Amino acid sequence: MTDPILRIENVSKRFTRMPGLAERLVGKVTGGGKPVVVHALSDVSLNVAPGEVVGIVGESGCGKSTLGRVVTGIYAPSDGRVTLHGKPIARERGGNIDKLTTQVQMIHQDPFASLNPRMKVGETLAEGPRHHCIIPAGEVRARMRELLEKVGLEGAYADRLPHQFSGGQRQRVAIARALAMEPDLLVLDEAVASLDVSIQAQVLNLFMDLRRDLGLTALFISHDLSVVRHVCDRVAIMYLGRLVELAPADQLYAEPKHPYTSALFASVPTVGTGRRVFEAIKGEIPSPINPPSGCAFHPRCPLAGPRCRVEVPRLTDAGPARTVACHLNDGGVGLQDAAA
Repeated sequence: MTDPILRIENVSKRFTRMPGLAERLVGKVTGGGKPVVVHALSDVSLNVAPGEVVGIVGESGCGKSTLGRVVTGIYAPSDGRVTLHGKPIARERGGNIDKLTTQVQMIHQDPFASLNPRMKVGETLAEGPRHHCIIPAGEVRARMRELLEKVGLEGAYADRLPHQFSGGQRQRVAIARALAMEPDLLVLDEAVASLDVSIQAQVLNLFMDLRRDLGLTALFISHDLSVVRHVCDRVAIMYLGRLVELAPADQLYAEPKHPYTSALFASVPTVGTGRRVFEAIKGEIPSPINPPSGCAFHPRCPLAGPRCRVEVPRLTDAGPARTVACHLNDGGVGLQDAAA
């Protein structure tokens, strides 16, 4: 097998918020006022092979964007490690994070917020390659115009400011900026979520063309299951900071094995002639400040048994190239337990 380009090994991420003065004063009386710890990621492991696109899917608050930021070196993991070609992507020193490679680039959800409104897009595209000496100085301008043309824009647009572009055009500029660094891995964080449906299709087709032409490797973070099915080779389902199922896209959509994955698919309307009842997932996502014991999904799972309430399920094999974190998969929860 091809060695993974990206390794995410037992990564956890916790955020700690210190109480303010008023909270500490009240805490002296009530016994509160202690630091609040948010468990954003818990023991996540995932490998990505060269040329592969892996989708990260889950409800809002499941930790998928946090995982993307850890992979790009914006956050340092609290536990575990993330490596690209076997080398760390970032390190934390004295509370500051040093990014150790430019080979991981991120494409954000809102291109208008991620582009400098005072810089012409040609200057924005050239800033990184010029600073890191990726492209010879005399070739920078020509290369930036070439990149704009590669993403479907005219090279002359290099002299325009971000506000002179439409939303879809700005996202194309954001893609060009990421490609300008000649990355080995792209992280797309809800990269088409803010666009109209017709523009989404154009940007997704652009991404597929670039993937074919450049052999891109990517993490594709999205809440849109139909988009993920169209774009990704494998799909990872996350719930409350944990990876609960990982499988090739065609297998996952044909036969989801985790109860959460099944419920997630059942809640998404689809276009069809047959009549179908869609059900929202019952209950609400528990707080990451105080996650439930055992399986995080057990308070909402119709098949939860006694073991689910006390033991965290581990990812185990559930067929060729797929894993599931559910006691139903390892034979630990029978129907009699589920009814208990």
